[in-house]
Amino acid sequence: MKIEYLCKNYDASEKLKGIVDKKVQKLDKFFEDDTRIKIVLKKGNTRNTDDLYTLELTIVLDGVVMRAEVTSDNMYSNIDLAIPKLEKQIIRHHKKIETKSKKFRVKDYSLDADLPEEPQEQKSLVRSKCYTLVPMSIDDAIEELELVGHNFYVFLNKATSSINVLYVRNDGNYGLIETVV
Repeated sequence: MKIEYLCKNYDASEKLKGIVDKKVQKLDKFFEDDTRIKIVLKKGNTRNTDDLYTLELTIVLDGVVMRAEVTSDNMYSNIDLAIPKLEKQIIRHHKKIETKSKKFRVKDYSLDADLPEEPQEQKSLVRSKCYTLVPMSIDDAIEELELVGHNFYVFLNKATSSINVLYVRNDGNYGLIETVV
């Protein structure tokens, strides 16, 4: 695997990079050798706390994105928490990954045998809402989002005439998803 590091407000030591490299290589059994994994190491900037460290692992294959993000007060423990999260995603979605990506390594054995069986929780749709989209500016949508107290808001963008989703990011700022037809 090819590992790319990106550090934000954090200076990663060679010791930490060595440990991360060693632990990330465990995922090598699932992918071809030229697969890239992006590792983001950040300090602070999450809801007014400068003492927390965030580690993000992102693997982008042909049309498939797998991502694990962990925040705690210790960067070394973050890697121990993030790798199993990513492994579970890979195993849970291995059929989908296998059909979409040529870089996914198909093994003779079942991937499900590697991890202990977890009870599958049956998820269902429990609520549905229907409402009329009102054309508004992004600033108006931010005000509405704050008024309703949710972490996202769907609206019709007055400037582009497209449906947008405004959401609150982990750092407390806003994100905007614009649809393209």
